[in-house]
Amino acid sequence: MTTSNSSAVKENKNVIPFMPTANFYFSHGIQAFQKRRFKAAVKWLNKAIEADPDEPLYPCQLSVIYTEVGSYHAANQLLTEVLAKFGKEYVDCYYLMANNYAHLGLLNDAKKYVETYLEQSGDGEFDEAAKQLLEMLDSLDDESLEDDDWAFEDEDDLLVYQETAFYHLEHEHWDQALSVLEEMMQHFPEFLLAKHKYAYALFHSGDKHGAIELEKQWLKKNHTNIHSHVNLAGFYLEQGFPEKAEIHVNVLFNVFPMHEQQKLAVAETLSRAGHYEEAVERFRILDQKQVIQRRVYYKWYSIALYHTGNPSKALQLWEKGCHSFPKLGEEDGPWSDK
Repeated sequence: MTTSNSSAVKENKNVIPFMPTANFYFSHGIQAFQKRRFKAAVKWLNKAIEADPDEPLYPCQLSVIYTEVGSYHAANQLLTEVLAKFGKEYVDCYYLMANNYAHLGLLNDAKKYVETYLEQSGDGEFDEAAKQLLEMLDSLDDESLEDDDWAFEDEDDLLVYQETAFYHLEHEHWDQALSVLEEMMQHFPEFLLAKHKYAYALFHSGDKHGAIELEKQWLKKNHTNIHSHVNLAGFYLEQGFPEKAEIHVNVLFNVFPMHEQQKLAVAETLSRAGHYEEAVERFRILDQKQVIQRRVYYKWYSIALYHTGNPSKALQLWEKGCHSFPKLGEEDGPWSDK
């Protein structure tokens, strides 16, 4: 027995335990990303960051994955942290952030960061892409920038507010959303979208009259305000006043926004109002990477598809939405418009 145990001990001493390194996790993350297995890629990259928090390459690559799946706020948060921790030598972060801001529709921020990149990059990897982005931003007229005609020093705070409010709105935590949006409006009074999101949360928290009155006041100041028309159309439809809603829906027929989230809002409203063919056309031109994190995309697109004679695609989209948003499975399927 003694001899046998001694042999076993000797054999165990020859076994070299495998200790995965940060680079091991990073390599697996890159492989998953290349295969478009984004959830796995995020998991591996997070492990790499945990194993070596002082390597800026890992959060930068993770930000690229977030950009690919449309999580632009999360991507920019990572890039901001890299710049804060490792300094301005990582100038590529500026271009990546500019690209994310452009996707979000925050065009002034996009322009500021792309100009910073071009000033500091020398002959950088993204020079050509950055010049093209700047040319595109310069070509936009002032009207297209109406919601972005401001710049904040506390951009990180704004991103946190946006992400927090978005989370509560998506999960129908109306009281929490109202609280966050109230603070957001105090700190960033020129960020107009927060006001309309506030009215949306106010309506669904029970103060329907107050929400409608707010939107009416804002619409008097700007008769072409897309957000007001979208909200009022939705409010009236939910209250069972299709005639009142149609006044605002008719305006949206002639509106073709540049920002992806506004495009989604118009498509959703047309579907809610029963204009399914028009809604399907609007849904089809959306950049999916920017809308797949929105529950309303799956719900109202599938409903529009079902009512335009494409039930199989509608059901496929609905099931995909239920997978991403389990709460959606508690609602009626695409065969219902409620």
